[in-house]
Amino acid sequence: MRHRKVTYSPEATFSALADPTRRAVLDLLRAGTQPAGEIARAFPVSRPAISKHLKILRRAHLVDEHRQGRHRMYQLNPEPLKAVDSWLEHYRSFWSASLENLKSFVEAEYEKELRAGKPSKKPTSIKEN
Repeated sequence: MRHRKVTYSPEATFSALADPTRRAVLDLLRAGTQPAGEIARAFPVSRPAISKHLKILRRAHLVDEHRQGRHRMYQLNPEPLKAVDSWLEHYRSFWSASLENLKSFVEAEYEKELRAGKPSKKPTSIKEN
């Protein structure tokens, strides 16, 4: 097989990741290479349905397939996920800022309650006999 540079399509990656079964297949493959039959047994859908999911994942280059005897072996190819990570990076800063704002708000409210003399909500203890 010739070595060739593969260009990953972010659209194909996102499209493949849109389905929860395909995401679950990728989660399964994080543990390592598995034969198609083992992958299919992990799901409550038919083998042909899993085969179609694997085909879509192959076309998106999210999994690699090779033959080992009579078995088709699949392994995760995390390279196309870099496009997803890059896209999510913009939202990480949003969530970090939002979480920081929430933290500041909760801390400020707690300080107000302390200054107002409200008793803090502590879990009730069980009385010992």
